[in-house]
Amino acid sequence: MSNSFGKLFRITTFGESHGVGIGVIIDGCPAGLAVTADTIQTALDRRRPGQSDLTTPRSEADKVEILSGLFEGKTTGTPISLLIRNQDQASHDYAHVEHAYRPSHADYTYDMKYGRRDYRGGGRSSARETAARVAAGAVAAQLLAHYGIVAQSYVSQVGAVAVPVGYEQLDLNLIESNAVRCPDPATAERMMSLIRQTRDRQDTVGGIVTGVVRGVPAGLGEPVFDKLHAELGKAMLSINAVKGFEYGSGFAGTLLFGSEHNDAFYTDEAGAVRTRTNHSGGIQGGISNGQDIYFQVAFKPVATILQPQTTINDQGEEITLAGKGRHDPCVLPRAVPIVDAMTNLVLADMLLRSRANKV
Repeated sequence: MSNSFGKLFRITTFGESHGVGIGVIIDGCPAGLAVTADTIQTALDRRRPGQSDLTTPRSEADKVEILSGLFEGKTTGTPISLLIRNQDQASHDYAHVEHAYRPSHADYTYDMKYGRRDYRGGGRSSARETAARVAAGAVAAQLLAHYGIVAQSYVSQVGAVAVPVGYEQLDLNLIESNAVRCPDPATAERMMSLIRQTRDRQDTVGGIVTGVVRGVPAGLGEPVFDKLHAELGKAMLSINAVKGFEYGSGFAGTLLFGSEHNDAFYTDEAGAVRTRTNHSGGIQGGISNGQDIYFQVAFKPVATILQPQTTINDQGEEITLAGKGRHDPCVLPRAVPIVDAMTNLVLADMLLRSRANKV
């Protein structure tokens, strides 16, 4: 069963969108790490619904409860158990899809796999499960911070509206300065306008989240199958609504010749090994090379729209279906902390694994 992620820093999430709650068990976190409920809550508050008019109005405080693994504000080295109770489910909003297969949802595939499904908000397939990952990611972030590693992500594109420059030319301290979490103020205004227009048309829109990690030492990553970029790709593609992942130059790198794409090494004034360019995105041979790691994650438009659509029910009969209830017109603003969390989880795991590779 694939409800766990990571090898040494390992998480297992549980719960459904409209059940009692959702949660996560973290195993392998070293003892002595300073973690508080406030640390975790700050991360959850960035992901929770109802933050602005750009997101679903579902009202969830997402208050975390720490059940185990912490004593006097520090980790004990034993499993950390975190619980987030559901409070504002409104399950009646989903009665009309009890027997319907919603377009581009997991309804049909869950039926085929399990022979039954929780139709209330999608059950286990709901993006609400990601709150548990964000809680675990907050713990992982504390471990990384101890080693000077910081992961940040931001919305770089909504629909056709894109930030015109790379992350190096942006002030990432501005990510939280607007509701769409774009550090380019002018582009952010255009993004928010597009999301509101899309919402008013009862439609949805997708886009791209860019991730950046600074302070990563050279040497993180495992050949051959657990390459760092492969683990990041798996992590990002496990997030609801993600349709693509690329790191470094990505697909655009195919337009360059090798003489243009190669990252030449040099030694800087401090004696550190660096590269003059970073088309590799901080990863070579599946292992970090000490440069910034950067990547992009593509999110599709949210599948639930309030417009009528044709589909079928579980009897194979054609029906017309329109979404009801409270849904995000664009998942991007709330996806940023989820991308951060999954990045932190991958790097925390790789960091612990690297320490076992040599004396």
